[in-house]
Parts: sequence; structure tokens; C-alpha cells
Amino acid sequence: MNLPEKALTLPQDLLARWNLLLNYFEKQRSVLVAFSGGVDSALLCAAAFAALGNRMLALTIHSPVESTESIEVAKAHAAQIGFPHQVIEYNDLDNPRFVANPPERCYICKKGRFEKLIDYGKHEGFVTLVEGTNADDEDDYRPGRKAVLELGIQSPLLDLGFTKTEIRELLKGLGLSIWNRPSAPCFATRFPYGSPVTREGLLQISSGEAFMRDLGFDAVRVRHLGDTVKLEVDPAQFEGYITHRRQILEFFTTLGFQYITADLAGYRRGSLNEVLK
Repeated sequence: MNLPEKALTLPQDLLARWNLLLNYFEKQRSVLVAFSGGVDSALLCAAAFAALGNRMLALTIHSPVESTESIEVAKAHAAQIGFPHQVIEYNDLDNPRFVANPPERCYICKKGRFEKLIDYGKHEGFVTLVEGTNADDEDDYRPGRKAVLELGIQSPLLDLGFTKTEIRELLKGLGLSIWNRPSAPCFATRFPYGSPVTREGLLQISSGEAFMRDLGFDAVRVRHLGDTVKLEVDPAQFEGYITHRRQILEFFTTLGFQYITADLAGYRRGSLNEVLK
């Protein structure tokens, strides 16, 4: 894909934002991008490659707490543009502090992962590590941000004021198929704080969310509350609970849940952080 050529077709306001991001990367000697498979870091990969070519590398971590879909999406995005990309293994469940799931779990996770990426970058000669926090992320509880600041990792989307809407519009304008991918935080976020993150629970969550999407639910979260599962979907799709009631009950009972419940507030980002407010 010829990104510079595609960029010329952008509306003037988006082109100005794209050029601002390019200008940031052009000032770097080399860049390692922490690429989750989400839209934020996807834009960073595109801009870094447009500015630096093979002086950038995208790294995606494969862990039991991530969906296999995220890995496949990351690979597809790299293939569409042609930027260098590698997947590295990292097991968050090897860290007892992470498994204990305290409110600072995200900090523990990010610190361990970023340290691994930094070590990789030093070994391979990459100078700067960037990650995809954007301007909208400041509205949610983000303990992982502390790890970013402690380790000196750069967050160009946040620093330049990019919102999620701008990010999606830029990706769409550049013809990149990832532009409308829903937010997909790691499955550990489905456990209430203080409830251990287990491999069995992660499999229940990933299977449950895949099942609900197959039924036609778009935004969905399977919240793991021990022997109870709490389902969150878009309120506009609540009717689907009635339509697929028997299938939902049978499937989640088969997964091992005793009580299958629906959150009447519907899907919203970071609902398990509400207890911290």
C-alpha cells in the first residue's frame, strides 16, 4: 500500500493531523511500536512506517489474556501496509501479582510487558518505544499509564491530542480495514478486582464473548463473577436476550456458570472500575 499517495486524498483537516503525526516520527532515529491489534497503535504503525520505513518495528505480545483474534488482526494490518511486524510470547499468568488481580493490575501488566519490549528494542538497536494511549483515555481509570511514565515510553497520540474519533477517521481515510475494529481490552478486565485471574476463567470469557458475537451482538462483555456471569451488550440489542434466551442459558451453563445474568445498564467501557470511584 502506498500510504503517502492515499494520504493525499484525505480531507484537509485530517491531512493536517496525519502530517503532524508524521512529523513526530520523522524526528526519531528508530521506533519500536507496542502494537496490540487495536486502532490506536494501528495508526502509530502506519505513521511510523510512512515516516521511517524499516527503521520501525511493530511488536505484538501473545498472552493467554489476549484473544487470538487480536493477533490475527495485527498480522492482517501489517500485511495490508507492509510494515515489519513480530509476535512475541509473554505469559502474564506467570506473575503472581497479576494473577491476584489488585486494582493496580493494569500497572503490573504494563510494567512487565513494556520491560520485555524495552529489552528487545535495546538488543535489536531500536531507540524509541511508543504506545497507543490517546486523548480520550484520560477519562477512564488507567493505572497502566504509571508504567508508561516510569519507563519513559512515548505516547504521541496523547501528546498530540488525538481522539478516538480522529484515529478511526484517519484509518478509514487511508483505506485501512482495521478502522472500525471495536475496542478489545484484555480478558483480565472481565474479572472484578480481587478475584484471581485464572486460565479456566479466561477460556470461559473468550468462549462466551465469541458465542455472543456469533449470535449477532456487536459490543459485548462477559463479566466473570465466580459462579455467576454478567453479560453486557448494547441496550439497542437487548431484544436479542429474549430471542436467544434458551441458547444463551444453555451455552453459559455448559461453560460452568450457575447463574446467568444481564446488566440492565448495558455495555459500557470500564464498568468494573466503577467500584473505584
